[in-house]
This record gives sequence, structure tokens and C-alpha cells, in this order.
Amino acid sequence: MRLSKEQIDHYQEDGFLLVESALDGREVQRLREAFRRDCDVPGPQRVVEDGSDEVRAVYASHQRQPEFAGLLRDPRILEPVRQLLVDEVYVYQFKINAKPAFGGERWSWHQDYVAWRIADALPAPHQVTVGVFLDDVDEFNGPVIFVPGSHRAGLLREDRREGTAKSDQHLDPDDIALTPRQLSALVSEHGMVSPKGPAGSVVFFSPEIVHGSALNMSPFDRRLLLVTYNDAANLPSWPGEPRPEYVVCQDTTPLRTLGAPFLDTLEGAAL
Repeated sequence: MRLSKEQIDHYQEDGFLLVESALDGREVQRLREAFRRDCDVPGPQRVVEDGSDEVRAVYASHQRQPEFAGLLRDPRILEPVRQLLVDEVYVYQFKINAKPAFGGERWSWHQDYVAWRIADALPAPHQVTVGVFLDDVDEFNGPVIFVPGSHRAGLLREDRREGTAKSDQHLDPDDIALTPRQLSALVSEHGMVSPKGPAGSVVFFSPEIVHGSALNMSPFDRRLLLVTYNDAANLPSWPGEPRPEYVVCQDTTPLRTLGAPFLDTLEGAAL
């Protein structure tokens, strides 16, 4: 898949781009099955909701499930990323936010690059994140809300909140959340948009766009797969030990695009 000039211009202007139904129903079902398998794999890569055993997020599923390993090199995903960023990219982070029905928690208003600059000394915001809808997304099940154009304001904070962090291994959006005054000013100028669409839709977004989401009060899950690609010339650095491999991928080899959709490639290899 190649993006048109109009789509690229939209991304650069608003900081995000939605492509509806990029993946078909069969592909989405295989990804859901792979996610269910991965939720059963014990380890620190599983993050649960406060006060329950419900999975909040799972990191680095591409290291354990072949469907995800193929998806991140699928031409419908990787080629647009290369158009929006640079030709030489690698996967910086892979996670799936579960947002289960009847109580999937909110995610505070934040900019992703703030976390990566603090935790990994990532030199520049040369990333593109791809969100793949594993469920239909509507106004009821806690969609991601963007402040369009906010990526052009630069970083709105450069530190983390004082006090106890939610995790020693990753920065939760609460740790880097915008203040109500900052958000009110941005929304007054830019408004808010929540991309919605059927399962299989894909949203590309900037590391500097302000975004968040409300809790999921509906009876419908809202599983969102997130792959962040980084410019291969824009590597993180750490004064001490790097963050765990499941949080920040250490393999910085530039990716090569598959010759066919991920599921066709996976099934062809199995013959």
C-alpha cells in the first residue's frame, strides 16, 4: 500500500492518518487469536489493570507470535511508514493495549516522545506509531482521542511527575500527563478527534501528537495493537543498563518489506 500525496499532507497537517479496513476479517481474527495466546504467556511483559487480573497491555508480542512478526513487515504497514519517516526503520516498541469491556481504564493525555526522551535518551522525534484496530472502534468503547495539529507545538513537557512512578520499567501516561490548563488551551485552538472504524482499520500517528482515551464502560472490547517504528539513524542511548528488551527492542536492523500480506506469507511458509 502506498499513501497518496493527499494522505501524506493530511498526516503532516493533523499528526495522524486513518486508513479504514486496511486488513480483512480473516487477518484480524488471526491477530486476535495470537493476542489471546500471548496473554497466557507469563512474564513481566504482561501489565494488568490496577486491582484486577485483567490484562491492560502486553509488550513485544512480535517476539513470541509469528502473526505479529509478519504484520510489522506487511507492505500495507511498513511501506506507508517509510513514506512518512525514512526508508531505514526498525521496531522501537511493540505493545497491545487491551481496554477490556466494562472497565478498561483510561490513558492520560500525553505525548509519546516525552517518555522515550526521558527513559531512553532518544535523540529526536523521528518515529511513526501504527495503531491497528483489533476490534470495531466507536464512541462507546474508549477510542483514542487526538488533538489534531498539536504535534506542531513541540514538546509540552520535558520531565516526569514527582512522586512514585507506576512502573520501574516503563513510563505510564500518568507520569508524563499534561496539565488541565495545557490541554484546555490546545483543545481551544485545535479541537479533538477520535478516529473510529471497523476492526482492521489502521491509524498512523506522530510521536508528538497529544492523545489519550477514556475508560471503556461499554460491553465491547477495544484491543489496539501499537507498533512504533524509529529512524535507524536515531538510536537511543542509556548511561547505564537499557530498559528491558520487551519494552524497547534492541534489534535495530532496518526492516525489509514482505513480498505479500503477512497472512499469505505465513500460510505459504507452512505449506
